[in-house]
Amino acid sequence: MPRTEQLRVWQQCCAFTTLRRVTGLGAIALMLSGCSASQHISQGEPAIESSTLREPQPFTRLAPSVYTPDEWPQALIANVYLPDEPGDALRPAALVVHGGGWRNRTPEDMQGIAEQLAGQGYVAVNIEYRFAPEYRFPSQLHDLQQAMAWIHANADEWQVDTNRIVGVGFSSGAHLVSLLAVAGAEGPLAEPYGGEQSRLAAVLAGGLPSDLLKFDDGRLVVDFIGGTRAEENEAYRLASPARQITPKAPPFFLFHGKWDQLVPVDHATDFYQALQDNNIESELYLQRWRGHITSFLLRGGAIDAGIAFLNRQVNP
Repeated sequence: MPRTEQLRVWQQCCAFTTLRRVTGLGAIALMLSGCSASQHISQGEPAIESSTLREPQPFTRLAPSVYTPDEWPQALIANVYLPDEPGDALRPAALVVHGGGWRNRTPEDMQGIAEQLAGQGYVAVNIEYRFAPEYRFPSQLHDLQQAMAWIHANADEWQVDTNRIVGVGFSSGAHLVSLLAVAGAEGPLAEPYGGEQSRLAAVLAGGLPSDLLKFDDGRLVVDFIGGTRAEENEAYRLASPARQITPKAPPFFLFHGKWDQLVPVDHATDFYQALQDNNIESELYLQRWRGHITSFLLRGGAIDAGIAFLNRQVNP
């Protein structure tokens, strides 16, 4: 069995073990019987079909480091994974951002994905960000912009090509990397910490809440924005990646569970259509029989396809 296939099977087994521990349902095996089923939508040939993933390469995980400036309201940590590749050639980087409703969870959730990216030749930077309700939009976007500045500052040491930095996230993390991607170098989302150094070359986003105005006034979004849709309508619009798309947006790979009740699947399908309307290269990978959490826990095929898409864009 090829090493890439062994890795994929191992990831699925780990996800199965985690899901059983979380749910305690012996019937999970029934759901797993259809776990390979998906609907892959692309204007051209999907990247996973036209190019294979690299054989996983060794990498080194650096000691956790603070990536924010000394004067930042909260010191935030990044875990950096460096490919063990000889020579002086520049390589791409990946900004990796966890989910948790903008209010909890840790970078540990994304460790497996960060390691898979490092094995493909990316310098993977897996970060913390500030949480709502103590810190509200756009604080979290500013954190990501600081992370991008930090990657640029360390680019020579880590051999990073700053024109080949991608964003990878799930759920609220997908929201933040997508918002960073469509913020542009100028405008209200780019000020005061963005600009050219915050540009992403491509995005892999799973379970993306793309339009915050689609949600009822539930606690998660209200705490993140700081008010209801009626009270903070303009902030909701500004914080919605779907409402910031322009033809300058980078390529996007989206994956989403078709049974997602927390972030309904139209967040992905409508966002994909908006990307297509703006002639932005994109792929949509819909996972059958998956809700929000299971689309992440049983993500193997989606992540493989997503990383193949990133590889097509930045050629690690």
